[in-house]
Amino acid sequence: MQLHNMKRPKIKKHKKRLGKGQGSGFGKTGGRGMNGQKSRSGGNIPAWFEGGQMPLQRRVPKRGFTNIFRKDFRIVNLDKLVEVNEVEFDILKLEELNLIRKSRAKEKAPVKILAGVAENFDKKLVIKANAFSKTAKKIIEKSGGIAEVV
Repeated sequence: MQLHNMKRPKIKKHKKRLGKGQGSGFGKTGGRGMNGQKSRSGGNIPAWFEGGQMPLQRRVPKRGFTNIFRKDFRIVNLDKLVEVNEVEFDILKLEELNLIRKSRAKEKAPVKILAGVAENFDKKLVIKANAFSKTAKKIIEKSGGIAEVV
């Protein structure tokens, strides 16, 4: 056999045969050391356990709360509607124009129209949505448009 053809021999490594006598190197305690929780079967300690010290999730103060009645809206600002050359808008049209994300089975959030920065809004639009901010409704109707709640 030549040097350039040599390959490493395949080494077959046997798994540790625990508790098979002193000659195996893993007899008696089976590689688990002496006594204690970690030497027993089923004696595993959770990763977050801190040895009896007050755990982190209980040491840190709780802040705020989650309102379970909160409504999430898909939002459109009026300045985005001015850029589009359309006169009538409804929820499906807004989805087609990618102004709001498409509603999926889990995600049927209502659509809300906001004023945003629409001081120079003078387009006559017909908008059908689930909700309008007071300012947005006022601006739309001032310019001669219709804000219809669906």
